[in-house]
Amino acid sequence: MLKKILICAVLATVSVNCFAGNKQKKEEPVVHLTDEQIYSELQKLALVFETARDNFVEEADEKKMLEAAMNGMLAELDPHSSYLNADDFKDFNDKTQGEFGGLGIQITSDRGAIRVISPIDDTPAYKAGIKAGDYITKIDDEQVFDMTLNQAVKKMKGRPGTKVKLTIIGDDNEPKTLTLKRDIIKVKSVKFRELRLADSDEDSPKIGYVRISEFGATTVKELTDAIKSLEKAKVVGYLLDVRNNPGGYLTAAIGVSDAFLDDGEIVSTRGKEKTDIDRNFATKGDLTNGKPIVVLINHGSASASEIVAGALQDNGRALVMGSQSFGKGSVQQQKPLGDGTAIHITIARYYTPSGRSIQNEGITPDVEVLQSKVKVLEKRDSDYSEASFKNSLKNDEAKKSKKSKSNSKSKNDDDDDEDDVDEKDLTEEEKDARDYQLQRGLSMVIAMTKMQMTVDDRRAVVDAENAEKEKAKESSKNKDSKK
Repeated sequence: MLKKILICAVLATVSVNCFAGNKQKKEEPVVHLTDEQIYSELQKLALVFETARDNFVEEADEKKMLEAAMNGMLAELDPHSSYLNADDFKDFNDKTQGEFGGLGIQITSDRGAIRVISPIDDTPAYKAGIKAGDYITKIDDEQVFDMTLNQAVKKMKGRPGTKVKLTIIGDDNEPKTLTLKRDIIKVKSVKFRELRLADSDEDSPKIGYVRISEFGATTVKELTDAIKSLEKAKVVGYLLDVRNNPGGYLTAAIGVSDAFLDDGEIVSTRGKEKTDIDRNFATKGDLTNGKPIVVLINHGSASASEIVAGALQDNGRALVMGSQSFGKGSVQQQKPLGDGTAIHITIARYYTPSGRSIQNEGITPDVEVLQSKVKVLEKRDSDYSEASFKNSLKNDEAKKSKKSKSNSKSKNDDDDDEDDVDEKDLTEEEKDARDYQLQRGLSMVIAMTKMQMTVDDRRAVVDAENAEKEKAKESSKNKDSKK
């Protein structure tokens, strides 16, 4: 009787799995089984379960064994498919509603290891300095290599205020241990403000800076409110920052793209069957009124971020700057199983308007700008200048400014130690000034604004000239008719 129950349960799971569609690894041929062969394998699975349960040296947790079997089946498809038990499914829904407990970190499975897609802004993970691409090797001193993705997530979650210890390996390949305090993660996905280039004066043009940290249920509304506010401030262009944005809802990515477009395709999703294609198009109404846009991306920009960058890039609506994006070009969906559990499964790939698949490739920026630090490479040699020549003309004004220069010398002498300043001690303006990609993005928006104005000015001149010509022609015709 037990065998029959197990076989029916697994058959139900397999039928849902096959219906959803999946992606097989290219290097492995797809094996199709007959109904008889599938039944035989499921009998074997039931036999494995019974044998393991009855012969294991300790009391076996039957529920955990079955959940592990289902999760292993789905995890074999791709890194993003998994089984969600009742607690996992509830946590997932809580998270997508914009508030959840934990560290604020998006992770994925990478050949058995746990890798960071991106930390979420202003969360414990972000404040601890965890970066996109880092590997998590231990959680509370326990190796993660034998954990599923859901198990790793569970271990990092906990009561707000409690601590968890992570061992991280970053770009330098040196393991470091961080102790983070869990918190309630309240995700406000859109932040915005008016920005000017560093060291520019108050008369310089204002640029609308919009930062989207992830694509949630409220992102489109938050973005709409942000643009309305920035338009009232009369900004000359927009810098859309989706760096280290791990993605989110497909519908949110479509809505964000639509906010900047008047028409054109945004994204197409293509499922298992050739006919299973869904295309999404922009509706009339560019909220920014055609102002220049620069999109900032980096290797932590994934999924929905790449949809937005690709849509604006392919439609010629924005210039994309930064570094190559993450390359997650697949769409996941939750398929409830009727008992409070569900499967989280990849159902389609998405393509940009020009037909590009982002999977494993990412978005290539129009202008590559790697995050850098600007340093003074050459300082003026005060012993060799016009003033060092014999009988050179004196500058009376120099005496007046000499004192102020000496007062500022100590500050300038400390410039070499600028990189030693803790990021936490910097103001928002100082952080902006240090952000090389941000400053280059602002410069590009200003350059695009000037180019646009030049084109508009030329068009106005041409229109005026054409109007004069038409006027002259009409005047000439009137004279001829009088004759």
